Amino acid sequence: MLRRFAAVIYSAIFLAPGWLGATGFTLFAGLVPLLWISDSLSASRRDWWRMLGWATLAFVLWNALTIWWIWYATPVGPVAATVASTFLNLIAFMLFHTVSKRAHKALAYVTLVTAWITTEYWYTVGDFSWPWLILGNGFSHAVWMVQWYEYTGVFGGSLWVLVVNILLFEAWKERRNPRKWSAAAAALILPMGVSLAVSAGWKQPDEGTVRVSIIQPNVDCYDKFHGDAERQEQNILDLLGQVPDDAQFILLPETAVPGYYVEPALSDFPWSSDEAGAFWLQLTDSLRRNHPDALLVTGANTIRRYAPGAQTETARRDRFSNGYYDVFNTAVGLDSAGRMQLHHKGRLVIGVENTPTWVFDVLRFLVIDLGGVVGQIGKGTHGSAFEHDGVRVGPAICYEGLYGDFYGDFVRRGAQFMAIVSNDGWWGDTPGYRQLFSISRLRAIEHRRAIARSANTGESGFISPTGKVGQTLGWEERGTLSAEVTLNSQMTFYTRYGDFVARISEYVLLLCLLYFAAYRVKRRNHLVK
Repeated sequence: MLRRFAAVIYSAIFLAPGWLGATGFTLFAGLVPLLWISDSLSASRRDWWRMLGWATLAFVLWNALTIWWIWYATPVGPVAATVASTFLNLIAFMLFHTVSKRAHKALAYVTLVTAWITTEYWYTVGDFSWPWLILGNGFSHAVWMVQWYEYTGVFGGSLWVLVVNILLFEAWKERRNPRKWSAAAAALILPMGVSLAVSAGWKQPDEGTVRVSIIQPNVDCYDKFHGDAERQEQNILDLLGQVPDDAQFILLPETAVPGYYVEPALSDFPWSSDEAGAFWLQLTDSLRRNHPDALLVTGANTIRRYAPGAQTETARRDRFSNGYYDVFNTAVGLDSAGRMQLHHKGRLVIGVENTPTWVFDVLRFLVIDLGGVVGQIGKGTHGSAFEHDGVRVGPAICYEGLYGDFYGDFVRRGAQFMAIVSNDGWWGDTPGYRQLFSISRLRAIEHRRAIARSANTGESGFISPTGKVGQTLGWEERGTLSAEVTLNSQMTFYTRYGDFVARISEYVLLLCLLYFAAYRVKRRNHLVK
């Protein structure tokens, strides 16, 4: 009992460091204790429930160690995320445990690998999506190890972690068998060697650079939407005055411009959409006077109205008219001529920006309409690319940086470098915002696009196509940064084919389950005879 409890603690401690600013190297042994517990239990129903309990405790502790900081924004958040994440991990591990007691070991291990990656994938594409603890994300602080993500994405990292854990466990079981240890060592070391080779062989395309300036306003997240809009606007204008004259792209954070504006012109007036709002005119005037050749990329809340019958699934009825409207979390591209380009955030934060509509359908009788947006904003359908002076930039918004394949949509639509605008200070000075910045390094590698990231309270900075971090502005620093950002129009293998590792895992898992069912039927028939 005590040995199994110690094994669970060991597992959680070894799974967590990659999300706490440390190396992900410990991930390679993080599941070994659970494999040992499974191996030590029998095929009885009672031991099945015991395994479920030990695995549940391990995964809950892993979540508690890594996502506790969500509590600062919402006490419900870490609980809901832990329940969902643990449930999916349990599906994978308990499928393995079940198969391992009733079929060949090889089938059980293939089931574990494919089921784990499949459930991680489900967490990225489902309505309830929080893909924070994908195993492959654990290497965001050790990007030298995973330069081959340009071929596989983070699910390749998950595959690596799972295979090494299995081989280490098998070697530990047969401690005196050098072949087992050699296999585990090869599985661990060879991908690192490949990564170093890929890094050494990758060359930046000769497509030039652009001068990019980042602005970090440092406005308190909780005061931002209830504070003095004029003070926030003046803060932005003052910081724009600090941007070098030669800037070609200027970034402001997610929802940096206070207020709500009606598309397409971003009007101040709720019943008009033909004339830009007063502050947008001020921004245009500032660009015209000081940065006539620059494109300003900034976040804002925008409203799109629909005639009856033309509304989207997420649209709300306007109580003052007969129409409907959506509120979008939007990235706006504004130039000195007043021209605007818009991108609507397509990956929304669950529970804050995104409450799936089927939840409303089931629980509509519990929802009290207070005249605002109740848990659901409008959702963009794909990435976009803003064009300026022949250069295309992908304006990803905060949470979109967690989704490698969706992020690739910006690149597939022509983005030569990426701009991430974020407002991730809700969790205070905790590992949360730092890890979100760090995960962006994996996106840079997957698509080989340089990143300029502007966050409201930090961390803002520049990331190279190999994941190397350049200049940064830390927590609660107010100011600007400028750098030359490289351009690239080539697409990586991963950009072209996306999460193919996860999609293949789905099919292989299905085959494993069908084979297991057939194996069990054949065995029962044999016993009957």
